[in-house]
Amino acid sequence: MDTGITETLYADYLAALIRGDRLVCADIVKRLLDDGLDVGVLYAQLFQRSMYEVGEKWESGEIAIATEHLATSVTESLMPLVYPLVFSREHLPHTAVVSCVSDEYHQMGGRMVADIFEMNRWNGYFLGANTALPELQTLVDEKSPDVVALSVSIYSNLPNLEKAITGVREVRPTIPILIGGQAFLWGGRDIPSRHEGIQLLTSLSELQRWTREFVSET
Repeated sequence: MDTGITETLYADYLAALIRGDRLVCADIVKRLLDDGLDVGVLYAQLFQRSMYEVGEKWESGEIAIATEHLATSVTESLMPLVYPLVFSREHLPHTAVVSCVSDEYHQMGGRMVADIFEMNRWNGYFLGANTALPELQTLVDEKSPDVVALSVSIYSNLPNLEKAITGVREVRPTIPILIGGQAFLWGGRDIPSRHEGIQLLTSLSELQRWTREFVSET
């Protein structure tokens, strides 16, 4: 079983992703899965890494916003390729509610987080982009999850993240809350120090470890 992705293969994938070549990208993903690559590694080392790099290229002016949107669309179309492997396994009695905060329209990071929970045999409920706080509170109250994960990609949305943290705590005062997203590349790493029970995760690999450690401790 393969344990990683070579730099050459990653470079080929990234180039195809920037071109918007869905067929080449899909072929690479299918070959990796056929070779037995762990789906968590695929998400972390291919999907997340490439989208972070695409975002950096857009920020630096190397690519246009349309190219970034196309890369996002291609990546989202490839993620279902792993679902037959993920949803065919019996799940554990653990539940996570995953949500983007208000005014956050970049939902792919949150969707990846929900998928990581599913890969680790949790039940992951993803609310999508721009989730209003009352809607988030309602679902947290209904599902009584073991953890809430909040995603934020835009730095200016960090105040909405803190409002979401406060709102979730009004419903479930002691529930663990995980936070993450590209917004933390620019700041906000002090947020966990202002709220109890908050943990900042900076990668999908960290999330994988967190889910496994939680299961082992319960």
